[in-house]
Formats: sequence, C-alpha cells, structure tokens
Amino acid sequence: MLTKRIIPCLDVKDGRVVKGIQFLDLRDAGDPVELAAYYDSERADELVFLDISATHEGRETMVHVVEQVARTLAIPFTVGGGIRTLEDMKKMLRAGADKVSINSAAVQHPDLIQQGADYFGSQCIVVAIDARYEPERGGWTVYTHGGRRSTGRDVMEWAEEAVALGAGEILLTSMDCDGAKEGFDIPLTRAVSHKVTVPVIASGGAGSRDHFESVLTEGHADAALAASIFHFKETAIRHVKDDLSKKGVRIR
Repeated sequence: MLTKRIIPCLDVKDGRVVKGIQFLDLRDAGDPVELAAYYDSERADELVFLDISATHEGRETMVHVVEQVARTLAIPFTVGGGIRTLEDMKKMLRAGADKVSINSAAVQHPDLIQQGADYFGSQCIVVAIDARYEPERGGWTVYTHGGRRSTGRDVMEWAEEAVALGAGEILLTSMDCDGAKEGFDIPLTRAVSHKVTVPVIASGGAGSRDHFESVLTEGHADAALAASIFHFKETAIRHVKDDLSKKGVRIR
C-alpha cells in the first residue's frame, strides 16, 4: 500500500497567497515564497501552487513567482493555473515545477492531457477537477475557470477519461466543502478513488486533524490537501502527520 501524503496548497492571486470559502471572499494569507519555505521545513510531502485567477483573466501563470518558490523547496512542487498548451507546461517545468496541474484547458482540449503525458510522462500531469454536487441530477458536476463555469459534465466520467488520456494524478476539489472547515467530501472522494487507477488528492474542507484521517481512510484518498488550516497556524503539518502515524495511517 502506498504511503499517504499531506500537501499544503498556495492559492495565489496578484502575487499573494489568498484563501476564501467556496472560491469566494478571499483574504490574504501571506507571501508565497515565505510560506513555501515554511512548509518545506514543516515536513510537507509536496507543495501545490495554483495561480487561481490566471485562467479567468486570460493570462499566463506568474513564472517569476514560481521560480522564486522553486528555489526554496527540496520537496516536489506542482504548479497550476493558466496552463493551456504544451509550451506552457515546458515553461513551468523549466521554472522549477516537478508537475503541472491542468483544469479548464484539459476540459476544453482533452488532447492536451495526452500531449503532456506523451512528452513528459504521466507522472508530470495532474488533472485538477473542481466538483459541485447538483441534487437535481443526483451527482457531481465539473466546474472550470476557478469554479465560475459549469461544464455540465459528470465528475466520474471526466475523471475516468482524464486518466485514460494519461493523467498521472487527480486533484479533486469539493466546491461545496471548500473553506468551510467541516471536513472533506468523503462520498465524492471515495467515488472518484474507486473509479480511477491513479492517486487521488482530496481537497476542500479541512478544519481539524481528524478530517485528514477520515478522508485518507474512509475516503480512500492517496493524499490530503489543505490551505487555511495551515496558513493561519490552526494546526501544523508535523502535528497532523504525528496524529496520523499514531492512528496507524501509513504516511511519509
């Protein structure tokens, strides 16, 4: 069995780390370079950097910030936001990223997943899925452009297609739980984890140390990603990992 990972996430807007609730009401959480260095020292297994307004604003990811963050890290580093082409992927990897995360562009041009996997290897390609539950259809729908647009696509079907095209990981965010700190979306995470053959990173809803154990065990996630609970020092990554280890969860 693979060991589980704890991953902090830097949602970056205008050069600053921000965090909101259900993708809205953003508040400042600090400098991305300083936070990256802190998480590297805190025993984080990886770091995710998402330029959350790049796609909506139709611009490229902030390469200079990515370069600065990469220089502070000794852990794997995933970058997403505004990546639309194979050339964009090359830029991020040259800037110091170990993996690239694609979301809106992957939905609009699924062949981009295959292009990236063929060129860099599946291990470099993370497909991010922003999911919202829609009671009228009894399932989760894929959203793009920072959660602003519904695609009408079923999350399970899209996750399977993305993996078939070459995605090496799925970064799964519950828009319903994001920022609420009431726990990860266990049914969503479990459903996607059972559908695909690659690691699933659960995101959205972490509010206590117990929430990490739930999503990694009951939700069958391979990794748990969180932001505000770490950014605002409500708990520390090392404490989460110590708790998980005591409870018998295999971690790195």
